[in-house]
Amino acid sequence: LRLKKKQSLKKSKNRSNTTKNLTISRAAKNLKYVSLIVLIAQTTALVLILRYSRTQKHEGPRYLSSTAVVMAEIVKLVTCILVLFYNHGWRWTSFLGEINAEVIQKRRETLKVAVPAVLYVIQNNLLFLALSKLDAATYQVTYQLKILTTAFFSVTMLGRSLNRLKWLALILLTGGVALVQMPAGGAAKSAESGNTSDSIVGLLAVLAACFSSGFAGVYFEKILKTTNVSLWMRNLQLAFFSIFGGFLMCWLYDFEAIQKDGFLQGYNTIIWIVVMLQAYGGLVIALVVKYADNILKGFAVSLSIILSSFASWFLLGDFTPSLMFAAGATIVIVSTFMYGYESKTVKPPHTA
Repeated sequence: LRLKKKQSLKKSKNRSNTTKNLTISRAAKNLKYVSLIVLIAQTTALVLILRYSRTQKHEGPRYLSSTAVVMAEIVKLVTCILVLFYNHGWRWTSFLGEINAEVIQKRRETLKVAVPAVLYVIQNNLLFLALSKLDAATYQVTYQLKILTTAFFSVTMLGRSLNRLKWLALILLTGGVALVQMPAGGAAKSAESGNTSDSIVGLLAVLAACFSSGFAGVYFEKILKTTNVSLWMRNLQLAFFSIFGGFLMCWLYDFEAIQKDGFLQGYNTIIWIVVMLQAYGGLVIALVVKYADNILKGFAVSLSIILSSFASWFLLGDFTPSLMFAAGATIVIVSTFMYGYESKTVKPPHTA
């Protein structure tokens, strides 16, 4: 009887464990797809709304992109403080203890975060400039060059090696972006309206942002791997230094305008939505990195490019699809999938 009872208990325990594992597996799968949907929505919405905010007709002074970058970093900082505070059971002394241990006592390690923080500030300001000059569709495709720059810095700074498929993907990616940037049948019309110089400025801004994104992403990954600090604490440090970098950009480029019309000049509901999307974009990417693989991230990027192109053409009316653009965008999408293939063997670092 005792033996039968033990066997019965063992079977019951096994069933319970199986059910528990299935529940965890389903929850992880659901989180994977939810995070993916959120990434697609966030990426597409940010590009389109930011583009609209830079081109909309507005009475009075237009909002300053440098101040929007600072406000996004302030939102990030407050969010990180609240999350860390929550993790400490809302105990103020416990929270301050971690700040003291991980920030004040490790000043040298903390100062290392200033490098990617300043680069992210420069990158975000460049992206505002790019979307002032380029339509959302062209920007989305061109910005995928950050995969190329990230791969370059991964090889040179982290000593990683890429297989032939990934090198081929990077070559195709470069070719696809080049096709997108080539003038189509409407080039003469663009030149007449004075848009050619804007396109060049926008392209240079995206290229500079790609290099900044690639270097900062790899540098930040190197810091994360060599130190044992929580991701939320690192994000808090990033936001802290980014705020100082952002205020420096405001002082260098928009000091007179801020003195004249105020720090929050031109802000409306649309601008605050841009700030929130910009602030939480990094957190969404962190969620996707945790729960989704590179193939699914490639799918998210591809769908975002398609949605941005359609919305830019249909809603904003600042983009006319061409055969050259379609060919280039298709090559970029395919190369993104190719680069993400075999993600278990070579995993690229997080890019912003």
